[in-house]
Amino acid sequence: MGNLNITISNTSEKPLYEQIKEQIKSAILKQELENGELLPSIRNFSTDLSVSILTIRRVYDELEKEGFVSSRAGKGTFVLAGNKDLIEDTKRVLIEEKLIGLINLAKTLDMDIEELHRMLDIVYEEA
Repeated sequence: MGNLNITISNTSEKPLYEQIKEQIKSAILKQELENGELLPSIRNFSTDLSVSILTIRRVYDELEKEGFVSSRAGKGTFVLAGNKDLIEDTKRVLIEEKLIGLINLAKTLDMDIEELHRMLDIVYEEA
């Protein structure tokens, strides 16, 4: 089994199922979980994380609807990292959401696109 370290916070605004789902998606996007890899059983996972079986079932159901995993009766839930288009699009959406926030901030501060481009180039090189 790949690198699946799930950390949940009871103080987070986000519901538990969402915290778990986002971390599994992130592990798939970063290729820490490989295509065809078996995820923990719902019962084992719920025990490991001390959350209800229903919470894990919801995580797996939503990941399956979104195309990140596939459940096979009697076999388990498998990672579908082979869906390159979905993964690339999801990465773009994550970046776009951050960019929209940055652009809105830049506009609020009267910064034009050229200045933003220059900053992006410099910060990208430095990072």
